[in-house]
Amino acid sequence: MIEVAKRLNTIEEYYFSRKLREVRQLMSEGKPVINMGIGSPDLHPAPEVINALRNSVEDSLAHQYQSYQGLPELRESIKDFYAERFGVTLNRDTEILPLMGSKEGIMHISLTFLNEGDEVLIPDPGYPTYTSVTRLVGAKPRYYDLTEGNGWLPDLKALEKEDLSGVKLMWLNYPHMPTGTNGTQELYTDLVAFARRNNILLVNDNPYSFVLNDSPRSILGVEGAGDMALELNSLSKTFNMAGWRVGMVLGSENNINAVLKVKSNMDSGMFYGIQKGAVAALQCSEDWYAGINKVYGERRELIYRLAEKLGCTYDKNAVGMFIWAKLPMETHGHVPYSAEAFIDKILYDKSIFITPGTIFGKNGEGYIRFSLCVPKEKIEEAINRI
Repeated sequence: MIEVAKRLNTIEEYYFSRKLREVRQLMSEGKPVINMGIGSPDLHPAPEVINALRNSVEDSLAHQYQSYQGLPELRESIKDFYAERFGVTLNRDTEILPLMGSKEGIMHISLTFLNEGDEVLIPDPGYPTYTSVTRLVGAKPRYYDLTEGNGWLPDLKALEKEDLSGVKLMWLNYPHMPTGTNGTQELYTDLVAFARRNNILLVNDNPYSFVLNDSPRSILGVEGAGDMALELNSLSKTFNMAGWRVGMVLGSENNINAVLKVKSNMDSGMFYGIQKGAVAALQCSEDWYAGINKVYGERRELIYRLAEKLGCTYDKNAVGMFIWAKLPMETHGHVPYSAEAFIDKILYDKSIFITPGTIFGKNGEGYIRFSLCVPKEKIEEAINRI
């Protein structure tokens, strides 16, 4: 057997890849598992998005290699989307780079800016891919705590008392996954100033802004943020296009050109029809946002009931497509139940799969995460099972 690269020793198989295999096995054995674990939208994209894809396949350019920078009209639609939804002005040709999914963008950005041994500030709790990609490129994860006591926000004063000379990049994610905490203009302003003082590149991963959130914001709205920050965004959650793999990275011309240098060596452009569908999605009217939020709002109320049935508490001010819930205290002590033990008991006893907070970091212990990507009738069935 050929020996694998040493970098594979630094990571494990993605939790959901492994756990969903177990869930599928239980289902194949006849268990009626209700999957509340992953944030894969179960709703369809808008009809005009499907029509745009369908109509595009007859175009003469549809089946050729596409530009590494995407169709000009896609970049124009992203520019207009950011101007209308975030109040951010971007140059279509120099400050916008479409991606084949924002998760892939995490790898592109890491390969672009990180050398072996560079330190990377990663939120705990936070998206596990930040850690795995950091390790794959030979850099060093360095976690900064997000806690309930501090509103799930970074303590920049405490961070700045540490030696940050080895830190090259800092991952942000507001609205935050998994907790649902929203970013404020004050937070973004403070973060940009912090990054400038310490010569750190900020990357805000921003795919949840329009799900049950009345205050969408971009870190690029801070004056002078362009040189110190990149922003990732995605059509997966807002437009129910997770499987289409459409994302984007935005920032200064120098930073975008650097990412393009990596990207152009890793793919050969996004399928023409998917780009046409993305253009249609970005041009959706207010009715689209109101419609999906009505569905998610109804589901959220049911998830609240389910969480209460399980003895959990939650924050009704949180936004996004997940509910972050604190587990009840054990009857014999004053600490929460183990998250993984708790979700396994619910999975095996009630055939309901919920995500344990521990997959997002040590500060996720004592918490679980529910997805809103579950039909109402399934949530009601889960309530009845409990």
